[in-house]
Amino acid sequence: MNYLGFKKTLALEAHRLYRHSEIKSHKLTYLFWECTLRCNLHCLHCGSDCLVEAIPDMPREDFLRVLDGLAPHIDPNDFAVVITGGEPLMRPDLEECGKEIKKRGYAWGMVTNALALTPDRFARLMNAGLKSLTISLDGLEENHNHFRGNPHSFERAVRAINMAAHTDGLTFDVMTCVNRKNLKELPQIFNLLVNLGVKRWRVSNVFPKGRAKDNPLFQLSNEKFRQVFEFIREAKTKKIINVNYDCEGFLGSYEKVVRDNPFFCWAGVNIASVLCDGSISACPSLRGDYIQGNIYKDDLWDVWQNRYQVMRDRSWAKIGDCKTCKYWRYCEGSSLHLRDERTKELAYCHVKRLEAAGV
Repeated sequence: MNYLGFKKTLALEAHRLYRHSEIKSHKLTYLFWECTLRCNLHCLHCGSDCLVEAIPDMPREDFLRVLDGLAPHIDPNDFAVVITGGEPLMRPDLEECGKEIKKRGYAWGMVTNALALTPDRFARLMNAGLKSLTISLDGLEENHNHFRGNPHSFERAVRAINMAAHTDGLTFDVMTCVNRKNLKELPQIFNLLVNLGVKRWRVSNVFPKGRAKDNPLFQLSNEKFRQVFEFIREAKTKKIINVNYDCEGFLGSYEKVVRDNPFFCWAGVNIASVLCDGSISACPSLRGDYIQGNIYKDDLWDVWQNRYQVMRDRSWAKIGDCKTCKYWRYCEGSSLHLRDERTKELAYCHVKRLEAAGV
């Protein structure tokens, strides 16, 4: 393992043991609820299930029954619900949903584009028990508004970021998806977030699916792909904001350089999700063959205990380039959403791209 260096190899070996221990215990600590597929924006890079007509919102009573079924098996002090979409703020009863989750003793959070996050709505959500929040910011004003398809998107996102960054008791981060246009803006976005008081910033690439699939704007060259990691490496040295590359994809020599913890695809290990139609999955980006059941006919706890093998035993993924990859021991097939839905081979390998760029 000399290509990784002695210290990094030791760290990855320790993390490998930790990962397998987590897989063996598969303690459910994080539950996503895709509460709606409706959205108030039409983003160029949306990768959610938005190519079909939006189905009705899931009634909150249906999701609450799932939580009640989990109650005997879950430690409220080590469990959180994250509400996603679509855009959660499209639900007029979002505050009531949060209050009911809080009433059951669980922390809850939300992922939002913040277009509809007015100061009044933010205050109501905080009163309903909001504990964590992620807001997307995908460029400076011109680019962000272009990607989001709304001339007010940037100003609303910045307003919400400023509110959240100055709210005690709220775990908050900003998420940025890098593309050809905003790559050069990353240093300016960094400065903007510093001025807004942001402490945590996640940076990621756009996986070519959904609306982004055939859009060249989101197809970085291998060299520009590498530049993303070089920017994060430099930004982390400043120790002003905790900047991390998102959790997807094993990064080879960049592990422990551009994110605090080594790669781990938590899908089906600690993370489950309830999708808008009742499907039981892991992280919400996993659909299709990764659906494990449906809350309208299955008990989620039973599904959690007795299914998800496809996510916990990755031996099936050692095919194609993964079969002979020198990093298999630490990667084990990368993030599941990066695999081809038809062949199951890895369709998007971060390490291959970085090596092609000379790393």
